[in-house]
Amino acid sequence: MAVYEQQNPFFIESSNLRNKKPLAEIERLLAHLTPPANKLETKGRQTINYMDNDQRKCFLLHKGSVSLYRSVDGMVLNTESAPFVFGMSTQMTDPDYLFIRTHDISEVSWLPLEVANQIIAENNLWRPLSQMLIYTVTRVYDHCTKISSLSSYDIIRYQLYELMSETEAIRNSVSIANYIQSRTFLSRSSIMKILAQLKAGGYIVSERGCLQAIKNIPLKY
Repeated sequence: MAVYEQQNPFFIESSNLRNKKPLAEIERLLAHLTPPANKLETKGRQTINYMDNDQRKCFLLHKGSVSLYRSVDGMVLNTESAPFVFGMSTQMTDPDYLFIRTHDISEVSWLPLEVANQIIAENNLWRPLSQMLIYTVTRVYDHCTKISSLSSYDIIRYQLYELMSETEAIRNSVSIANYIQSRTFLSRSSIMKILAQLKAGGYIVSERGCLQAIKNIPLKY
């Protein structure tokens, strides 16, 4: 049974942000985009590229969880669970700049980005699209600001609460150290040192390196 620090400001902010995911709007987008989409066979930790055969794609996540990576250094910019639509917020970036990776066996389908844009225009889906884009930008902005303006301890503390708010499938598929390192600029040695001290103090509970519970992590190191 997971244990949370209910009054923790980082946890409350992260949890509230995830709770603001516009599910109804995303489901409406999926209802229109799914019929012409092609099913994509996936497996755990499969890499999915936005461009294939000179065709830019839009991906629909029906089941499971995936992460958005920056190709140049492998940093994770965002993690999302179904339902979600990928490709709409990145269509003006270099298609090789980002890629998606599944966490588990997920249900994913795809359609050409050009077709997705046409469906959105024809069905006047601008409001649900804007709500999803606002949510996406806020998640990425929140992540980037916290890893760039905090101390190493604050960053690790924040990432621990982020990990605790992920799905159980994600928590059990990645070690605490790998989760934090893939989302920050911190060295593995500094991450492991602080994690070891938090575990020795009984502030985190882990099994085989995976996070199981959090117990009142101190605000200060």
